[in-house]
Amino acid sequence: MTATLKNTRNFLFNNIVLVVFFFMIIFAGFSSRNFYTYTNIINILNQVSYLGIIACGMLFVILTSGIDLSVGSILALSSIIIAVNLENLGHSLPYSILLAVFAGAAAGLISGFLVAKANIAPFVVTLAMMTIGRGVALIISKGRPILVSNDFLANFALMGVLGIPAPVIVLAVFVVFSWFILQKTVIGRIIIAIGSNETATEYAGIKVSLYKIFVYVYSGIACGISSIILVSRTGVGSPILGEGLELDTIAAVVIGGASLAGGKGKVLNTVLGALILGIISNIMNLLGIPGYNQRVVKGLIILAAVLAESLKSKKSN
Repeated sequence: MTATLKNTRNFLFNNIVLVVFFFMIIFAGFSSRNFYTYTNIINILNQVSYLGIIACGMLFVILTSGIDLSVGSILALSSIIIAVNLENLGHSLPYSILLAVFAGAAAGLISGFLVAKANIAPFVVTLAMMTIGRGVALIISKGRPILVSNDFLANFALMGVLGIPAPVIVLAVFVVFSWFILQKTVIGRIIIAIGSNETATEYAGIKVSLYKIFVYVYSGIACGISSIILVSRTGVGSPILGEGLELDTIAAVVIGGASLAGGKGKVLNTVLGALILGIISNIMNLLGIPGYNQRVVKGLIILAAVLAESLKSKKSN
């Protein structure tokens, strides 16, 4: 009996994110009878899709003890690039999408290079990139949203397979790909090793700078892909898209149990963290709680997640 209790306690301790997720689902069901409706669940999944993708990119950065504050601005810039190329320049949709993803990767490359080669703190570099990216988006769009009339893109968020929306399918593919990199490739093991002990990794003869650049490029690519989903959902490319998104993204990663000190984090837990945020927002919307209150709740959740991780680390040690 004692062994069973111990095993149960250890399971709950090691899977606290999963426990919180199921608790939130149960609590949401009691809070509103509309929560379990098909329409509401699909709405949650659609809302979480772009956040989950960017959170996976952010996880790669945080695993190396870095941070990327520019994700919201890069997403906005990518959305403007899609809209401008489609509506103003008359380019094809594939070309516009590739250019948007390339722009996200290029922004990540610049950030990664400055962090890895110039040894500038990630916080400072990505804070500057956040301002630059938003500024460039405002300049290109002249401070105005650009309507997108492409039929395929306009209907993309409404498409689906077997009742699963297209944005959720994109999220699932990106999650599986990210999981594969971290769990099944040498690249993933090195990324985790850098966050755990960068000096030891360097002494092992590994070019740490290349992998640091890679994680910021990956984060930028995630932003470019997410911009496609947001443009489809909103119907516009806008320089104000993604404002405050960096906080939600970091929150999803932290709630998922990743350590801001680096070297610890899982892709699936990060997605659960994004889903938890989505469920919380959905519950408060169903209950008619104002958006300002939701910010306070999210802040408290982040603090609770960091505190829980700190206590868990102390117990493990």
